[in-house]
Amino acid sequence: MVSKAKQKTAYVCSDCGADFPRWQGQCNACGQWNTIHEMRLPQAHASSNRLSGYAGATASQIQTLDQINLTEATRISSLFAEFDRVLGGGIVPGSAILIGGQPGAGKSTLLLQMMCHWSMNQNTLYVTGEESLQQVAMRAKRLGLPTEKLQVLSETHVERICELALQNKPDLLVIDSIQVMHLADIQSAPGSVAQVRESAACLTRFAKQHQIAVLMVGHVTKEGALAGPKVLEHCIDCSLLLEGDQDGRFRILRSHKNRFGAINELGVFAMTEVGLKEVGNPSAIFLSHDGARASGSVVMPVWEGTRSLLVEIQALVDQSMAPNPRRVAVGLDQNRLNLLLAVLHRHGGLMVADQDVFVNVVGGVKVNEAGSDLALLFAIVSSFKNSVIPRDTLVFGEVGLSGEVRPVPHGQDRLFDAQKHGFRRAIIPKSNRPKKDLEGMEVISVSHLSEALELIT
Repeated sequence: MVSKAKQKTAYVCSDCGADFPRWQGQCNACGQWNTIHEMRLPQAHASSNRLSGYAGATASQIQTLDQINLTEATRISSLFAEFDRVLGGGIVPGSAILIGGQPGAGKSTLLLQMMCHWSMNQNTLYVTGEESLQQVAMRAKRLGLPTEKLQVLSETHVERICELALQNKPDLLVIDSIQVMHLADIQSAPGSVAQVRESAACLTRFAKQHQIAVLMVGHVTKEGALAGPKVLEHCIDCSLLLEGDQDGRFRILRSHKNRFGAINELGVFAMTEVGLKEVGNPSAIFLSHDGARASGSVVMPVWEGTRSLLVEIQALVDQSMAPNPRRVAVGLDQNRLNLLLAVLHRHGGLMVADQDVFVNVVGGVKVNEAGSDLALLFAIVSSFKNSVIPRDTLVFGEVGLSGEVRPVPHGQDRLFDAQKHGFRRAIIPKSNRPKKDLEGMEVISVSHLSEALELIT
């Protein structure tokens, strides 16, 4: 009588991926509470059979770095210039790419558009686990996409998907979505920590060994982070996030991890009746074009990845009716706002302790760099004094705790981009001043906050 092997279990933190021998309330690695979940490990023989069945049994060999054939790494164009920019120039064969986003953001629509056009010249396979094939066909018909050569499959078993993909050998494989995929020898429900972790790892190994680019759709939590264990982002090559409200028209594709290009790269798309359309000049959509110009509005250049993006920051300062004035920041760091208000009081001579302060970045862009400090303070002072800053004025610079205006990276590139968009005046840090004057643009360099605020009348 053959005794059945005992099922092995482990306890894994869903935030950082740390393993523990038993369950505990707090993760010792990241300090989070109630993030450790039980994970049933696959049997050793089942795992080896699964890998030998469809992942190939080729033996690994040690090589020197100069022996690697770089011609195999030719990128595949996605036919979307903005998508290629975020990836660093296109899709690398054998790479595993995870695209996350809120429900209704347009993840499946974007991939279906690309796959339908890819299928005209490439061997493609679109695997859906959340929708039926009829639903996918109806969406493609509504968007007016070419469907005669796109191969589709409705399946959630990872082993079966890899077997069929190995027979078909597509250049591009889409998995929609990773949260509904599961492996047969993992004794837990689809979407659990164990299933998501092992399914993504298995598909990544399959992509590497057979040089098939795999694009996986991932859901996000209500906090905006990718659902599933944090280790999911470690095993894939690229992690992209499609941001945007369902009621809004524009979508922003941002790179959070990229082994083949720059991180924090940004691509802008517009949601239309025929799907997502790329926006060639993102700065134009984030700037106000109406005739009226109100106080509290300043334009600043934000460096995203490898290019400058002109955005408009707005501030509203109003007399507070409550004992504790409100501080609200949309698209900016709340703690950074509180810090700059203290600097404004100490080194700018302007106290807004009894005022409500609301700041917003137009267009839904999230600004995380310190180069927006001077523009934010200009917007606040402009609203407080009810002074209108001219439309053709650009402001950027980091403000220190002692009131000094510090330089920012790529200062001259930001000025050149602003010059192309018709800006005629720029207030910048003294260290960022170009050696040669720019034609048609007045550059005013400042070294301290008090010196900069004197320019607001």
